[in-house]
Amino acid sequence: MSTPGRTEHLVLDGVLTAEQAALTVAGILAAQRADGAIPWFRGHHLDPWDHTEAAMALDAAGEHEAADRAYAWLARHQNQDGSWYAAYADRPDGVDTEEPQDTSRESNFTAYIAVGVWHHYLSTGDDTFLDRMWPAVYAAMECVLTLQQPGGEIGWKREADGTAVTDALLTGSSSIHQALRCALAIAEHREEPQPDWELAAGALRHAIWRHPERFLDKNHYSMDWYYPVLGGALTGSEAKARIDGRWDEFVVPDLGVRCVLPNPWVTGGESCELALALWATGESDRALEILRSITHLRADNGMYWTGYVFQDDAVWPVEQTTWTAGSLLLAVAALGGDEATTEVFGGASLPAGLEPDCCG
Repeated sequence: MSTPGRTEHLVLDGVLTAEQAALTVAGILAAQRADGAIPWFRGHHLDPWDHTEAAMALDAAGEHEAADRAYAWLARHQNQDGSWYAAYADRPDGVDTEEPQDTSRESNFTAYIAVGVWHHYLSTGDDTFLDRMWPAVYAAMECVLTLQQPGGEIGWKREADGTAVTDALLTGSSSIHQALRCALAIAEHREEPQPDWELAAGALRHAIWRHPERFLDKNHYSMDWYYPVLGGALTGSEAKARIDGRWDEFVVPDLGVRCVLPNPWVTGGESCELALALWATGESDRALEILRSITHLRADNGMYWTGYVFQDDAVWPVEQTTWTAGSLLLAVAALGGDEATTEVFGGASLPAGLEPDCCG
């Protein structure tokens, strides 16, 4: 079990004590399999994006060996084209075979390894780890960019038979924007420049920033509201204006952030991600307000319920997910000044990519 001494930097007034943080970390560790995989919870499936987010939370808590095993799992299960499947069934420890549950391959799931790998390196300074993971990061980014469209947006997946889905999701593309910047940081550190990635990142940012019509309309989801800010495509006054513009639609005072309009359902993951986006724009007080508002989702065992239907005063679904706990720990780490976490979500030192010459 993680000890309070390792989680003292995850203390945040009204959100977590060191003892509470240690219990949450222990909950994620308990869900991690011996082979390094981190399912949503034992007996459920895992997906590459949420697996990586939980691994990042472990690094933020100083559990570097466990996080390293999580990235080793990713490297072992990467497909030949650089992707990962969208979902893998959980299985008992000691079983050697891995059963994909959904064999489509989502672009943002594939890209997110770059964020996790750079975060782990910044947490540990382990160049050997970076050398070992570079082939997986490189293959993942090359795979993702086969789905980039002429307008800069990224098609959201390949079907199980390999057919490209060229429709783009704003949330997914915003996450990929962050991943591309982290991948470029890795390449820069290794002195292996990737000019095509720089161009891709710039074109993607331009699409997110100036061409919302290039993405599927998912305006009723809170992720589409804050993810352009969280992924670093919108900054400064434009980021603040975007958050302020729909605050009253999505934020339920003292309860958290709605997942989707008009449902009376707040979710921990979206709330913590909004807190990260607020922190990135310099709104630490509002970020703290959001994190304090979801303490009602904390279970006695230190994990967090996925969501709460306030109209019915009911937890729903009845599950405690590693990624919800992970997002909470990462938001607290950012507000607490954890260097690796502030770097990957603040982005001040991440390469920005190259903007297109034209503004069309």
